[in-house]
Amino acid sequence: MNAVLILAVSIIVLVIGYVAYGGWLAKQWGIDPSRPTPAHELEDGMDYVPAKAPVLLGHHFSSIAGAGPINGPIQAAVFGWVPVLLWVIIGGIFFGGVHDFGALFASIRHKGQSIGEVIGDSMGKAAKRLFIIFAYLTLLLVVAAFASIVANTFGTTTAAGAMREGAALEANLSTAMISVLFIVLAMIFGFLVYRKNMSVAPATLIGVLGIVLIVFIGLNFHPIALDYNIWMWVLGAYILVASVTPVWILLQPRDYLSSYLLYFMIIVSIIGVFGSGLNGNSVDLAIPAFGLAEAKGNGLFTTGSVFPALFITIACGAISGFHSLVSSGTTAKQITNEKDARLIGYGSMFIECVVAVLSLCAVAYVWNDAVGTAAADTGKLTSAFASPTAVFATGISNMIGSFTNPSVQNVMYQMLVLAVSVFCLTSLDTATRLARYMFQEFWLKPGESVEDAKGFKKILVNPYLATIITVVLGISLGMTGYSKIWPLFGAANQLLAALGLIAVCAWLGQIGKNNKMFFIPMAFMLVVTICSLIQTIIAKLSAGGDIWNYIQAGIACLLVVLAVILAVIAFNTLKAQKEKA
Repeated sequence: MNAVLILAVSIIVLVIGYVAYGGWLAKQWGIDPSRPTPAHELEDGMDYVPAKAPVLLGHHFSSIAGAGPINGPIQAAVFGWVPVLLWVIIGGIFFGGVHDFGALFASIRHKGQSIGEVIGDSMGKAAKRLFIIFAYLTLLLVVAAFASIVANTFGTTTAAGAMREGAALEANLSTAMISVLFIVLAMIFGFLVYRKNMSVAPATLIGVLGIVLIVFIGLNFHPIALDYNIWMWVLGAYILVASVTPVWILLQPRDYLSSYLLYFMIIVSIIGVFGSGLNGNSVDLAIPAFGLAEAKGNGLFTTGSVFPALFITIACGAISGFHSLVSSGTTAKQITNEKDARLIGYGSMFIECVVAVLSLCAVAYVWNDAVGTAAADTGKLTSAFASPTAVFATGISNMIGSFTNPSVQNVMYQMLVLAVSVFCLTSLDTATRLARYMFQEFWLKPGESVEDAKGFKKILVNPYLATIITVVLGISLGMTGYSKIWPLFGAANQLLAALGLIAVCAWLGQIGKNNKMFFIPMAFMLVVTICSLIQTIIAKLSAGGDIWNYIQAGIACLLVVLAVILAVIAFNTLKAQKEKA
């Protein structure tokens, strides 16, 4: 595998896809730059707050990314670089990009409300309620999984209770310290921009210099040393507060500033691939073009057969249902102009695709160490790495080290771990806010707002109660550890993507717009994810013992039933639209 060639070709193809296919979609759907957006029509200083395109791009990209575009390709690399690369490129252009752009556009045209409201408009009240239940369950898994990942990058122990030592411990302590300081920096940035009316350019300069300062402090001074379990509850307290505060205080500024750290990670990674390519280190990598047909991993690599495991494991970076919730949950409430929907919706997806390709290059660079010894007849793998984050940080920092020096390599390793943690932390509190929206929306009638609710409903739609319920459930589930949650989260997330595609497809058909570009993606994702969930149910019930196996099997059963019902309703809706036309 030639990492330089693969990265260069991927970027070129993605740019062509954004310009050509993205532009065609905008024309087909009728993007109207002169139409007022919900951010202006419903501005409330809390959730509906107009944001400049660069700021919103930073929020959206930071929120949708999480650990997905890094974890997925690395875990799926066991199937070979060709299947991984093809799914990232084809999925990104024709599946994920369409899904994200479509969900954002549909939500803008529905007063910034969720995909549930879009479904309610085109498929009825029952379908809306079923979707909200589905989405809420998925968001609980997002909160659980990402909280576990962040706690793992902050804590002195792993989720299993093992103590961290040496460089791994230092990296975690530094990451925790920098992340705490980052929250303070973001609040200062928000105060300067939204209360002192400082223009974005000088505020950004202050923010970027602030990032440099807090990174320096965190790398040299990191007294916060808490174990995994304590960090889980600290994170729970943080997301509880962060998800009910006005977006201008923390969400918008933190996501915008964190995007610079994430862009830094991407630029450093690209430099690493091309720099190591110049000295010949990344032009002949050992990873096979086609790997194992079926893998039995050890926690680092995925398990199962190429179908459906590949398409479930690689979500962010190809297509992810969580993206539709971000698009229609927070982004649609902040977008200033409809013309920015392609840049933010479609463009962010393609940036994720680049991150996914870089992750593939990283695991390929350290492939022999990552695989360890492999028994090809059984597909059982051993690994020297504890997590995909470690693989990514090691692979890219080793590339940098191949043409710099060990000191630079060590700093880059810690910075890359920090960047991944920032991805996850951003997605974590965004997911909590989205879950709060979903919980509140479930109890409301069409057109009814939180302020209109009366009696017992008024208690249920209280933002603080909705958030507390979400945090307690999500953090409790996350205590079981990331590795136990991710397989179920992956299938639920991809099934949510299928439902997001169905929702936008049905709505476009209702308003007389071309929706044929959704047919193949939504059918494919439905088949893939239902197959995966059925496999999960069988595996969890067969494993028995641990109560969490039965709980996850129960959740998987519920998700399958909800998905099948919604798919039937959608089919009937599309059939009726066709007959009417």
